[in-house]
Amino acid sequence: MRIHILGICGTFMGGVAALARELGITVEGSDANVYPPMSDQLRALGITLQEGWSAEHLQPAPDLVVVGNALSRGNPSIEYMLDAQLPYVSGPQWLGEHVLRGREVLAIAGTHGKTTTTSLLAHLLDSAGLAPGFLIGGVPENFGVSARNGGGRAFVIEADEYDTAFFDKRSKFVHYRPRIAILNNLEYDHADIFPDVAAIQRQFHHLVRTVPGNGRLIVNAEDARLAEVLAMGCWTPVETFGIDAGNWRVRLLAADGSAFAITHNGATVGDVHWNLTGRHNVMNALAALAAAHAAGVDPQSLLPAFATFQSVKRRMEPLGEVAGVHVYDDFAHHPTAIATTLAGLRAKVGKARILVALEPRSNSMRAGAHAALLAPSLADADRVVLLQRPQLPWDAHRVTDALSGRGTTAASVPGLVEALAAEARPGDHVVFMSNGGFENAPRRFLEALRAH
Repeated sequence: MRIHILGICGTFMGGVAALARELGITVEGSDANVYPPMSDQLRALGITLQEGWSAEHLQPAPDLVVVGNALSRGNPSIEYMLDAQLPYVSGPQWLGEHVLRGREVLAIAGTHGKTTTTSLLAHLLDSAGLAPGFLIGGVPENFGVSARNGGGRAFVIEADEYDTAFFDKRSKFVHYRPRIAILNNLEYDHADIFPDVAAIQRQFHHLVRTVPGNGRLIVNAEDARLAEVLAMGCWTPVETFGIDAGNWRVRLLAADGSAFAITHNGATVGDVHWNLTGRHNVMNALAALAAAHAAGVDPQSLLPAFATFQSVKRRMEPLGEVAGVHVYDDFAHHPTAIATTLAGLRAKVGKARILVALEPRSNSMRAGAHAALLAPSLADADRVVLLQRPQLPWDAHRVTDALSGRGTTAASVPGLVEALAAEARPGDHVVFMSNGGFENAPRRFLEALRAH
């Protein structure tokens, strides 16, 4: 069988491609934007990539076209596919029917933390000898690939609330049918498809409806919007987690979150010491441990595995140090994630300066849906350079003017890199925050530091 994947370089569709290839299917694909790490991973798997949306990419006709949700009507490949009556399916539906059916599915949903929590849960189950399959919206350092079928029955999947395809406007996660589901948090996002937070809550409730009575819901005890989702109806046992509330709780042993003690229903589980920081990552750790316990693994036996967890590429990924300047790449897409990431870094580095390069890249960011929240989310930054491309439909000075002299804008990536290179000094920590390619700005900045 030969399939062609439209939008193959997206993190999700790239994972679908890897899983299909592992099943022995001939895979090819096309995309408009091809950049690492996904492009490198796909080429290493022997998958042919074609750039652009030419109808010729679908000739001769594949046995099946798997359609990513980034494509819509009017796209040349979509129009040719429909006119030629080629068989097609969405990525989530293909995954549900060909990979997840018959598996013990553990799904991780939430506005923030999905990728890290999914990676950590897969690592915990792997350390327990369960050899799980997984599909992750990033490349976890412990595995080096974003997806694998695995040798065990368990399959861990990042459960995105974004819509499925141009012909299926339900959230992706309704196709996954998990037995164990983590509901990490819920905030307003994806302004391009959801009119308000209530619309997102409805989709989360659709997920809740699919979890069987003999399964488990692992729910953030501190999130009022998730409590409202459960109040719509719940037919599955629930375990909650939180810093100060829930069945699973922690006591911080280090202010930056690098060490903490865990209890479950008041009983001591043990201590965790790991390389991650931030309150948000402590919550991710609790959720993953609770889900592993729900899957039948003794939680105490998993505690040593936290120390060997290496996180995910582009999640506060250290890229290097030049002349005493530390540089990180972070996949930032929402003000809450920006705030918690910077708070974790601040707790770790103390009074050292934090410089932030920020690209408003997600659909919600570009639309200005989060503009009012951006300046408060940057409270821990000593200096901010915000990329204001000419096509950004709102004035970025709304953010920088609220930063009390700590912020400025740049009209291009070269201008941003130059501004940061002139500003940086030994001891600084420079964080590049974007959920896109950012024109390789972090590595260009490192080169600029070396040149200076």
